[in-house]
Amino acid sequence: MLIDVTLPQLGESVSEGTISKWLVREGDVVAKDQPIVSIATDKADTELTATAAGRIAKLLVAEGQVVPVKTLIAQIDDRARSSASLSEAPGAPVSIPAAANVPAPDGAIAPRPAAASAPASDGAIAPGRSVMGGPLATPVARKTALENDVDLEHVLGTGERGRVTKDDVMRAAGASGPAGSNPLGAPPRSSAPPPPAIEPPPPPRATPKTTQLAQAINLGGGFVPPIPGVGFGAFKVPAYKPSDGDKVVPFTRRRRITADHMTYSKFASPHVVTVAEVDLHRASKLRDANKERYKAEGMSLTMLAFVVVATARALRENSQVNARVIDDAYVILHDVNLGVAVDSPDGLVVPVVRRADELGVRGIVRAIDDVAKRAKAGKITIDDLSGATFSVSNPGLKGNLFGGAIINQPNVGILRMGEIQKRVVVVEAEGEDQIAIHPLMYMALSYDHRVVDGVAANSFLWRVTEILEKAEFEV
Repeated sequence: MLIDVTLPQLGESVSEGTISKWLVREGDVVAKDQPIVSIATDKADTELTATAAGRIAKLLVAEGQVVPVKTLIAQIDDRARSSASLSEAPGAPVSIPAAANVPAPDGAIAPRPAAASAPASDGAIAPGRSVMGGPLATPVARKTALENDVDLEHVLGTGERGRVTKDDVMRAAGASGPAGSNPLGAPPRSSAPPPPAIEPPPPPRATPKTTQLAQAINLGGGFVPPIPGVGFGAFKVPAYKPSDGDKVVPFTRRRRITADHMTYSKFASPHVVTVAEVDLHRASKLRDANKERYKAEGMSLTMLAFVVVATARALRENSQVNARVIDDAYVILHDVNLGVAVDSPDGLVVPVVRRADELGVRGIVRAIDDVAKRAKAGKITIDDLSGATFSVSNPGLKGNLFGGAIINQPNVGILRMGEIQKRVVVVEAEGEDQIAIHPLMYMALSYDHRVVDGVAANSFLWRVTEILEKAEFEV
């Protein structure tokens, strides 16, 4: 009996994965729960294990290929216990299909492949196609297509893996003009040939990926953003000219994911930054009085813990900042799950402290210590990195005055701590103003102005400041 091995849901926000490396070959005998393939996602890397004991009958996806969750990637014959049960002997060369390749001249996105009645026999899935061979589209896009009499076969998707989105359908529905052409490359809806047109000047040369990014962000308002590494309008990025001593450092997979995420976030979310100055005099005294006791228990009582506790409380009281944007609406999230940026061997990661508003200082310290140690040891999991509703960024000991962080999508806000410095302040004592030296810190809130307005953002940041300055924490 052939048992299907599919790509599982590797985290609530993970929709696809990359086959990093096959750990077995066709014909190999495997035990149940034995690792057979390494999967890379935008969250973390993980190993997928065999669901049953048997012999690897077929590997259906090539190394390096990106596939959606629930995709069939391999088959195991649980009846095969010897080489006689399979036509291929153990150790035979692996037969893995090549990833689909759709050429696109001069950086233009190639048209969608023709529909197939069933998936390809070799198991490969073409970009923009579902496992059943039809167009890959969101439910909202399919509904919009029906309402506007748009054939999805003639719409080029700009979503992940060529998925057709609602905006793609709306652009296709409104594309019938004097020339009867589709700006995304779909065939004309009229059989009459279009009238001659003046040849426009050639656009900047772009890769299919950057062109797709630009089209994906064009939400129908006529604005096409600059293409990274290419330019915009009359401006072109100058070509790199090697010079002695230069060192070219290729992007790692993690750095590429981070770069794409940050670029998308800056285009998708209109960032606004507001800054508050926090007097940490009382919080610092509380920390100094208790840090040795925490150290004796193997934990570090840092100012980050107080900031996380204050942030969680303020989010519970100002829920507008604890939200995410969906198609034509936004969701105010019930749980307060805080992503806390920590360093790891592969770069910065943001593990999640779940239901942080239900934890006190001790619970927050324990949770941060746990995820930080596992991140530095390279043992962080996808579940640890999934589900954040808001993020806190700490620049560490070598920080700076303050900085506006880029929002961690799909959140609508991120709070960045600044450097703690002792400065002269004016305080009131016994009804009189006095000069004192207190530890101060700037905190910068970056928020998504699509959902969060200035009143809500200022109220949230003001409340975080108030909680920290009062320092009424149970430690």
